[in-house]
Amino acid sequence: MAAVNMVEILVQTAVSGLLWGFVFALISVGLTVIFGVMDIVNFAHGDFLMVSMYGAFVLYSFWGLDPLASLPVVVAFMFGVGVLTYRLLISRVLDAPMLAQIFSTFGLLVFLRGVAHLIFQADYRSIKNPILSGSFDLLGVTMSIPQVVAAVGAMVITGLVYWFIMKTETGWALQAVAEDKEAASLMGIDSEWMYSLAWGLGSACVAIAGVLLSNFYYIFPEVGVMFGLIAYVAVALGGFGSVTGALVAGVIIGVAEVLGGFLIGPEYKYVIVFLIYLAVVVLRPKGLMGKA
Repeated sequence: MAAVNMVEILVQTAVSGLLWGFVFALISVGLTVIFGVMDIVNFAHGDFLMVSMYGAFVLYSFWGLDPLASLPVVVAFMFGVGVLTYRLLISRVLDAPMLAQIFSTFGLLVFLRGVAHLIFQADYRSIKNPILSGSFDLLGVTMSIPQVVAAVGAMVITGLVYWFIMKTETGWALQAVAEDKEAASLMGIDSEWMYSLAWGLGSACVAIAGVLLSNFYYIFPEVGVMFGLIAYVAVALGGFGSVTGALVAGVIIGVAEVLGGFLIGPEYKYVIVFLIYLAVVVLRPKGLMGKA
């Protein structure tokens, strides 16, 4: 009987990790799109997530918009933020040394976090009684409705991003610019527009994840720290620039984190994640699905 109960608990825990993994994947996809096109890591990516969550919270607090209703507004806003970030900041350091690129996005991280502390203080906030609430049982496994919707949304958006990049002319143009900017320009492709689009698309992806998270996760200025760190690990683990790699890596991280926390101890859950990452990069430095 005890063995049966343990199996049920493990299945429940694994399902929870799987749901979290898809959310991690969506956050990571936004980061890998930017890196795949420009070879620049956006260190403020987690804070874009935080801004998106606060966007959903503000629209709910002042206008009573449920996160599902505010999703298009926040996504459109964050797409614009991504484009402006490239136009006003990244384009100025694109040909600068790598340290200048790192410090520019790190400075943006500090700025966004400071503004959040100034406006909202360090208080933990949440959206009360969203439309997506409650749970249901499926084959004996209890699932949170907001988490299931977030996971399904993550899978759908990740699939759409993959289709957009791999199957559309604009996506092919993004790949061309990523492969060789000068050659793409000779073919009539506007690299500046492609870079702006990559930043807008990456920011929109993380905005979707942020709004979906706001249904069931606390909102505070530091909320993007761990999500951002996990996204960096997922991008490296899956293979820099690989959308499918980010999806697979996000799921691996989600399951490993939750199962590791349950079987070994909550304080070790991130240790398990980083050990998996180290093992993969030692054996395959390009990541699971990176180009060898």
